[in-house]
Amino acid sequence: MSQDQARAGGRGAPSSSVDLMGDARRSRRRRVLREVLLVVALYAGYSATRLAATGAWEPAARHAAWIVDVERWMGLDVERSWNLWLAHHGWLEVAVSYWYQSMHYLVTPTVLVVLFIRRPLVYAPARTALMSATFLALFGYFFVPTAPPRLLPGYVDTVSEASVHGWWPSVAEQAANGASSVTNQVAAMPSMHVGWALWVSLVLATVARGRLLKVLSFGYVGLTTVVVVVTANHWVLDAVAGAALVLVTWFVSFRRYGWWASRKAERAELGALTPVPDVPAEAAQPVSLTHAGDAAAVRRAGGDDTAPA
Repeated sequence: MSQDQARAGGRGAPSSSVDLMGDARRSRRRRVLREVLLVVALYAGYSATRLAATGAWEPAARHAAWIVDVERWMGLDVERSWNLWLAHHGWLEVAVSYWYQSMHYLVTPTVLVVLFIRRPLVYAPARTALMSATFLALFGYFFVPTAPPRLLPGYVDTVSEASVHGWWPSVAEQAANGASSVTNQVAAMPSMHVGWALWVSLVLATVARGRLLKVLSFGYVGLTTVVVVVTANHWVLDAVAGAALVLVTWFVSFRRYGWWASRKAERAELGALTPVPDVPAEAAQPVSLTHAGDAAAVRRAGGDDTAPA
């Protein structure tokens, strides 16, 4: 081989490597852009459709009365007692209102982004479940307009009362600036506050290590459910419907992606985070791992304690 050919070959290898790296970066940027556009488009469509689904007051009030009757029959009609109790605790009213107005805007997108970056195997089905549930909720707003408790006599709109300590407008301010005419006040069924919170809890429970952390993950959806009920923004059955919707889309989506049948891949992704020491091939012996103590036998198989063949 001539010197010119050698120099050409030497220059060609790095160039090819750089091209591959550039292609990988462009592919990743396209994927990120696609996911961002998908999420933004869904949320914009969700917000626009939710506003367009504004129902008349009479059917909304009728559906709310039906929910009250069902909850009384089931012994779940706790909204009024909880709401009136909260109205007498000003500091807690403000804290709960901040939770209601902030957490679903902060936590859900953050978990989605972290999942995209750190756990791609879980991201795709989890994202599909979230988007599917959000889309299907629109049918509830269209066909079952439901008045929340705060719009009915005997309840206190605690979030509106606490608005003096927050950034959100009160009911009176919304009416004064015309915002109340462009918001859907009767979109209570299902509660996607609870649906999105359950989605977050399911994600955390899926990626968490240890049974205790998995159980604690559901504290987020539990607390969010209490918040939406105690502030009189949703009925208990609204919360049940939102949670059920996410559970169904979660199961179907993960089944569609084959995740239930490929838990080995998910465990491998977790195992990649912690290095495993290599065992020399010549020292590897078939060892029956019948109990935890046999792990020591595996380690000894690659050490100096191994008897000569």
